[in-house]
Amino acid sequence: MTRPWKTLAGLVLTAIMLFPVYWMVNVSFTQDTAMRHDPPYLFPVHGTLEGYRAVLDQQLPYLGTSLLIGLGTVLLTVVLSAPAGYSLAKLHPRGGGTLSFVLLIAQMIPGIIMAMGFYAIYLRLGVLNSAAGLILADSTIAVPFGVLIFTAFMSGIPDDLINAAVLDGAGRLRTFWSVVLPVSRNAVVTVSLFAFLWAWSDFVFATTLDGGGTQQPVTLGIYHYIGNNNQQWNAIMATAVIASIPATLLLILAQRYVAAGITTGAVKD
Repeated sequence: MTRPWKTLAGLVLTAIMLFPVYWMVNVSFTQDTAMRHDPPYLFPVHGTLEGYRAVLDQQLPYLGTSLLIGLGTVLLTVVLSAPAGYSLAKLHPRGGGTLSFVLLIAQMIPGIIMAMGFYAIYLRLGVLNSAAGLILADSTIAVPFGVLIFTAFMSGIPDDLINAAVLDGAGRLRTFWSVVLPVSRNAVVTVSLFAFLWAWSDFVFATTLDGGGTQQPVTLGIYHYIGNNNQQWNAIMATAVIASIPATLLLILAQRYVAAGITTGAVKD
């Protein structure tokens, strides 16, 4: 295949993948009365901003709660997974291989199973319907992934660098904080980004553990627009557009760090 045809094929595939995003934006500007037009409008004929007005009037508290849960999940995930990854990569504890395998298996447990388990525990602890409960629940998804990423990345750090810090009198904690963590910047950004995105887009934990709370994330805010006899599709799509902006900006800003964080260690023996 020649280069022009490869470029054309790439453009066509990109257009197909991005069409749902375009349709989300299109519907967010479409009037409710034009939503069931057959064939559907490919462009927002007689466009309206009523969906975005609904977002500004009703969804800002939900967006604020999602931001709080996302940042809390990032903080808890990095605090737990970075030392764990360092331990598995450089301290070689007994049973480290088994622990890594268990973390990999933990990634495969369906979210609804974990949510039902959390429900019974949270009910006893009194943290049901709280942002703190969602931060803890979302972290259980992000921490195993974070440990695996940190382990792979920190395995590539030269032992001479760590030994030099030890010879200078640094203890394990000081070596981790002052030497290992700064050079693991790509892994920190990668883990933080994925933890934030998982918490930002979570619906299973939110609807199971925070369905009746006063602080609900934006995924539940969108869900409230859907009823038996009423679907505010332009408001739903406008909320989705607004909610996509932070995630999109983070992906753009962090893409080179994420690529380096994921691929580091991929070719290491």
